[in-house]
Amino acid sequence: MNVRDFGKVAVLFGGRSAEREVSLNSGSRVLAALRRQGVDAHAFDPAERQLDDLAGFARAFIALHGRYGEDGTIQGALELMGIPYTGSGVMASALGMDKWRTKLLWQAAGLPVPPYLMLDDATDLAAVEAALGLPLFVKPACEGSSIGITKVKRPGELAAARAEAARHDSLVIAERAILGGEYTVAILGNAALPIIKIEPSNEFYDYEAKYLRDDTAYRCPCGLTETRESELRQQALDAFRVLGGRGWGRVDFLLDQAAAAGGGAAYFLEVNTSPGMTDHSLVPMAARAAGMSYDDLVVRILALATLG
Repeated sequence: MNVRDFGKVAVLFGGRSAEREVSLNSGSRVLAALRRQGVDAHAFDPAERQLDDLAGFARAFIALHGRYGEDGTIQGALELMGIPYTGSGVMASALGMDKWRTKLLWQAAGLPVPPYLMLDDATDLAAVEAALGLPLFVKPACEGSSIGITKVKRPGELAAARAEAARHDSLVIAERAILGGEYTVAILGNAALPIIKIEPSNEFYDYEAKYLRDDTAYRCPCGLTETRESELRQQALDAFRVLGGRGWGRVDFLLDQAAAAGGGAAYFLEVNTSPGMTDHSLVPMAARAAGMSYDDLVVRILALATLG
């Protein structure tokens, strides 16, 4: 597709979510890449402009993260305006933002997830610790970038962790910590890109490790056998499609120690329907491993923009 065929393109970034700063970083890089490739691209921050101002744009590149940008909200507005946009549609975006409902769908489809329980004010926290064991993770169901996540390692810490997660969302998940490796699969169109193994220097891959520090190791090739990697890439595609994902995205999963050695199953964690595009971000890393430059990746994502 000739870049001139894209017409006038709005790059949506910023927004009002807790991930605004990450989105500003992602969007500014996407905007610069599109302009380098000759696309008539324009910055558009929904926190500073009315959506009516999108009238006249031919398509939109969504570089928003979190609430109001990754949860089906902006996708629904663009559907009503008839503006093709990048990434998943309304339903898949809403489901992907909700870790609990994502887990329910994956379980129904036979895809393994870590054992988990939902927490509220009336939950017997001692019973949760007994059922899931320690360590475990407590996380808000509808936040990204590891915001509000706590690793609970000792008895008695669960109440504070639940309170922290509840500051960000009314739905709170307690999830067994799987001892092993964390991996991610970037999705582009109908293809799964090379798997990346994430090795944070800290307790887990938190906000600082993702965006602020440079001490996380990213392994690509990921160290798995070719056969095992192929199986997991297909499972990640299946996980993405179960939710109705399209265009591009990212699926995160864990391998316990036995699985990493060649046995056992992967445990799927979450899907990202509008992944980061910063200089620390995983999708550009996977694309680079597949022989694709950042600029080429951005243009290919934009070419997949659609409605419906």
